[in-house]
Amino acid sequence: MEDVLTITVHKTRSSRLPEVDFNYLGFGNYISDHMLVCDYDRGEWETPKVVPFANLSLSPASLALHYGQTVFEGMKAFKMKDGGVNIFRIDKHYERLQRSLDRMCMAVVPKEIFVEGLLQLVQLDKEWIPTKEGSALYLRPFMYASEAKFGVKISEQFRFVIFSGPVSEFYTKPIKVKVERQFTRASHGGTGYAKCGGNYGASYYPTKLAREEGFDQVLWTDGKNHEHIEESGMMNVMFVIDGKLITPPLGDTILDGVTRDSLLTIAADKGIECEERPITVDELVFAFRNRTISEAFGAGTAAGVAPIETIHIDGVNYHLPEYSPENLMFKIKTTLEEIRLGKIADPYGWNFVF
Repeated sequence: MEDVLTITVHKTRSSRLPEVDFNYLGFGNYISDHMLVCDYDRGEWETPKVVPFANLSLSPASLALHYGQTVFEGMKAFKMKDGGVNIFRIDKHYERLQRSLDRMCMAVVPKEIFVEGLLQLVQLDKEWIPTKEGSALYLRPFMYASEAKFGVKISEQFRFVIFSGPVSEFYTKPIKVKVERQFTRASHGGTGYAKCGGNYGASYYPTKLAREEGFDQVLWTDGKNHEHIEESGMMNVMFVIDGKLITPPLGDTILDGVTRDSLLTIAADKGIECEERPITVDELVFAFRNRTISEAFGAGTAAGVAPIETIHIDGVNYHLPEYSPENLMFKIKTTLEEIRLGKIADPYGWNFVF
């Protein structure tokens, strides 16, 4: 007989829910009442527990603070049309977390702790799930090396945590991006495909410079010759050229985006021609000059579908045509949203509903 996972639950005595303005959520401004915590020590996972959200206690010598052994995921839970709750694509997110942890030499959290932990946490804080269009309960599973030893080594102790918070859409209007030709997000053989903290910290400086020039994000290029498009900031990027939906192929420098995968699947089922292939900066310039590019957008769990209005390439601003609800991106986005909210059937088995 298999052991049944036990998660101890300690409820908060005072909810912060009345402090939330659900009409003006923003992104990352509010954190729900509870969090899940589970420690790993030299080969063994301890009993996970759900506790009131609070600061963590850790040694200044914790290895994560010095050598970057930290990984996270980004997920969303939705209130469905019939009143149920949906944690979207829980299996896909777990698989990606597993790959990231492997790459960073970190203990892989058992799937039952990941799934049951999310389920109990969201169930406990389900009143925090917003219902306004475009909003969701953002879920942040993460792990860090907790061993207190400042010598350079692979940690033998880790802490796995999940917390959540209600969010609205990250981008509320079309964005402007700058093709980055100098700085590099990831190179072959590196950690570009993993959701580890170092990838994001290293991107801050070039993004800061781009924002000082009036852009919202950078459009990353390959680390070798800066000729091929890779990602846009914290999102995968997609283009509609000659009526085809085109996106760079996955590899060890590009994150396997869950939203990216969902949109490609929906688009293919709608009969839209999709191409996962290398796309060069020169090809983008050619498409703009010949007016064959009609759409460009970022795709990610946090950002959702973010239309791009301007792409800056080597000193020149190239502008996309004005967007309307008839654009391809919005058609596949609408289908994705309707699946997540239970407005239409889920033919892919993506929804984890309770």
